[in-house]
Amino acid sequence: MDVYELELLFDIARTFDKYVELRTALGPLLSILETRAGLTWGMVTLLDRSTGLLKIEEAYGLSPEEKERGRYRLGEGLVGRVFESGQAITVPDLAKDTRFLNRAKNRTRQDMEGLTYYCVPIQSGGVIGTLSAERRLPQNNAEVLMAKDRSLLEKVSGIIADSAKLRERILEERFRLRKPCHEDHSSGELKHGGRIAEGSAIIGTGNAMRGLYEMLAKVAPSDATALITGESGTGKELVAAEVHRLSKRAQEAFVKINCAALPESIIESELFGHEKGAFTGATGLHKGRFELAHRGTIFLDEIAELSPRIQVKLLRVLQERELERVGGTATIRVDVRLIAATNRNLEAEVKAGRFREDLYYRLNVFPLHVPPLRERKSDIVLLADYFTEKYAEKNSKLIKRISTPAIDLLTAYSWPGNVRELENCIERAVILSTDMVIHSYNLPPSLQSAVSTNTEPTATLTAALSRLEKELIVEALKITQGNMAAAARRLGITERRMGLRVHHYGINWRLYRL
Repeated sequence: MDVYELELLFDIARTFDKYVELRTALGPLLSILETRAGLTWGMVTLLDRSTGLLKIEEAYGLSPEEKERGRYRLGEGLVGRVFESGQAITVPDLAKDTRFLNRAKNRTRQDMEGLTYYCVPIQSGGVIGTLSAERRLPQNNAEVLMAKDRSLLEKVSGIIADSAKLRERILEERFRLRKPCHEDHSSGELKHGGRIAEGSAIIGTGNAMRGLYEMLAKVAPSDATALITGESGTGKELVAAEVHRLSKRAQEAFVKINCAALPESIIESELFGHEKGAFTGATGLHKGRFELAHRGTIFLDEIAELSPRIQVKLLRVLQERELERVGGTATIRVDVRLIAATNRNLEAEVKAGRFREDLYYRLNVFPLHVPPLRERKSDIVLLADYFTEKYAEKNSKLIKRISTPAIDLLTAYSWPGNVRELENCIERAVILSTDMVIHSYNLPPSLQSAVSTNTEPTATLTAALSRLEKELIVEALKITQGNMAAAARRLGITERRMGLRVHHYGINWRLYRL
């Protein structure tokens, strides 16, 4: 390793030290590789454990929306092959490779002539992602330079892996030290600052949450199907993740899918997979979420949104533990624990004929209800503290406390959006804070009261009613073009009373005649 490469790697390692989150350091990393090492079109993908797919975390030339949608399946393309095999791949002269030409965006064959493509695995106890880049190599010493580039990228991927592992350990240690106590699940005694167990992401100490904790601790070790109910924003996905974390399948995949986010034409393929040629655009075999969750847990959020046809196929999987891919005939056995969630009343959906009764009883083996935030007022301050720390760290800000008026507003509000709404409010407040304190005026207008905004009513009730009465009489006279009798009928009063009120308020009804 020469001095230049050593300095380059040192600067890359120092770059990761500057950023709290791994993904925010990846953009500067790719910029260094381009400006200092001449490696362009860099891309980093990391494993999304919830889906088992590779997600594009940072990539040159892609918009944020394209990055968010970017996913690679096991064995799909060169990136998927590197992820599957754990072996680096080098492709000399991209212009001769039709796979790149077909997928190139705003790049011609001439642009890609002489470019060499590299893709190396990011490994930390297993492959957790890939790092790829390109370079136009001269004809002389191409093999030597190719080996040197690949060696550099492998060292950089090692730095990314170490950084990812270190951040994961820091998060685990924070959870462990945050509330370092012991607890007895059987008694339901909570000694982790409101968490069900050490490392749990669920926070709450109220009676409603204690009941949920007790039920959760009983169902988690089993393989029973669980149905989680509750309003939107209460944290049903966190409860599902906790059931998986405390189960005997904790070391296997936890696969999530939102049934309301995908149309029926797509969700069948996503759940059960499809064979090559099953429909237009099915260019290869696609394993469904049930196959990806084999021996693990699958979480179906908003299950009430499934169409009757998909409900039938889901019922068969639950009963027989087997499925066929779309367009296939082979029966595939799956060993999966199912957790479902909905914000609807499924019993009412069954009575209305929108949800199959037999499927409902298959799902409702062990119901878990997540209480709304308005029923757990004692947890609001705990949650606000947690979100304050979370977003203060994310935005690199120091927040020391939440002011008393702000706490009063938080606890007085009804929270129709539940925990999700509270999280959004705290994130906003952290961003707006300028003095290390979250004040009441940092909170959204929807939480403000008349006292906190100095907008208390100054008029008496009698004066306010009189003003409203006068406005209604004037509006009626305008509509009826000054016709007192018609205005009285419109307001539902007698003509005599209309005349008295007009006289009382000094209204000149003749002004409204045409």
